[in-house]
Amino acid sequence: MSNVHEEAIKTFLSLMENVNERMKETFQNMHHGYPTETLGRFLKARDWDVQKAYKMLTDCLQWRIQNEIDNILSKPIIPADLYRAVRDSQLVGLSGYSKEGLPVIAIGVGLSTYDKASVNYYVQSHIQMNEYRDRVVLPAATEKYGRHISTCLKVLDMTGLKLSALNQIKLLTTISTIDDLNYPEKTETYYIVNAPYIFSACWKAVKPLLQERTKRKVQVLQGCGRDELLKIMDYSSLPHFCRKEGSGSSRNRSNGTVDNCFSLDNTYHQQLYDYIKQQATLTETGRPIKQGSVHVAFPELDPEDVKIANTIESEFQKLADQNGICNSVNGLKVTGD
Repeated sequence: MSNVHEEAIKTFLSLMENVNERMKETFQNMHHGYPTETLGRFLKARDWDVQKAYKMLTDCLQWRIQNEIDNILSKPIIPADLYRAVRDSQLVGLSGYSKEGLPVIAIGVGLSTYDKASVNYYVQSHIQMNEYRDRVVLPAATEKYGRHISTCLKVLDMTGLKLSALNQIKLLTTISTIDDLNYPEKTETYYIVNAPYIFSACWKAVKPLLQERTKRKVQVLQGCGRDELLKIMDYSSLPHFCRKEGSGSSRNRSNGTVDNCFSLDNTYHQQLYDYIKQQATLTETGRPIKQGSVHVAFPELDPEDVKIANTIESEFQKLADQNGICNSVNGLKVTGD
């Protein structure tokens, strides 16, 4: 770390001494014993501008307090059938670890439909997976690999990406903004696999809008990406949709649901759901666990994210026009309010 960066962290640390006790408490719950590393992430996200990073972090702490994020892992989505519906339509899972010990998070972008529950449940579930990653998965990886691990790798499966994905653009932009503002610099690299033409066309238009820092993190791999990914992880950690050249489906059940890291029957999801239910029992001793979603205030969308979303929409529209199916796309409504 350069002297300039060390100075920035020192200044940032002294500014953090002035925040109130409630904020200090939530900051402690957030940094898990690594305050300097956490400040470094917020500084990196604001190009090492201390004042901007300080504002970003204090806004994040306020958001955590107002929305009781410290307690979100004690609020299960129940009944279990509803949670299974969320898992079947928001395809995310932990497939394993890289050779360096970084958790590998698989995301079925193309086949996620987000249509089995209200928007609030999907946002709640996303934040719960973020918090479980930070409080349980990363500390366990740190212990296992004997060095501090604070970031993960994401493998994004574009199988099945269609023009109807426009329906989810507002929800995805909201989730992306929550991550950008409150969980910055947690992903080391994004690997894109099984990318159809529709993705390539959008990527060409979106890429120039991304910050250099983000651009460097994105790698679009050939086909299912198996050979490239095997350089950084073992076969057992490969997401199921990367295992067989040409298998092509995120919902391929050939290896059974336990191998499919999106399934609620997968070990990771079983452990996560059990953990949340256990925390709820500890918190709500003697009282029945409440049903209903947690309403997290959606942040104001970042102008950069809005620009990217608009670009994707116009690219999708162009593709629809080229394919002569503009009527069906004009009928689409962007939901997420």
